[in-house]
Amino acid sequence: MSKKIPSPCIDVCKFRREGHCIGCSMTKAQKKLYKSIKKQEQQEAFLLMLTCQQAQMGRYTHWEPAYLKKLKKKKVRLAESLTQRFSAGETAGTRQTSRESDHG
Repeated sequence: MSKKIPSPCIDVCKFRREGHCIGCSMTKAQKKLYKSIKKQEQQEAFLLMLTCQQAQMGRYTHWEPAYLKKLKKKKVRLAESLTQRFSAGETAGTRQTSRESDHG
């Protein structure tokens, strides 16, 4: 059985952006919800939702490298579909750039 996917929290935990953490974008309710998720498929779906949320909110380019470092330290591998999204730059960083260019 594979290891539990660690929380998307990157240990910043400052809830300033309308109740969202400035480190990972989760709200306190989302952090509590993630802790209750036991199935790996649901954890991966949560991560996908979170990266979409980060892209929508913008300014979360720091999260992906910090989270990947956390995964490496804990020796956890994500599903190939999520790993491809990270390596292809299809997470918050790339979407933020395109969003800013739409408004800039």
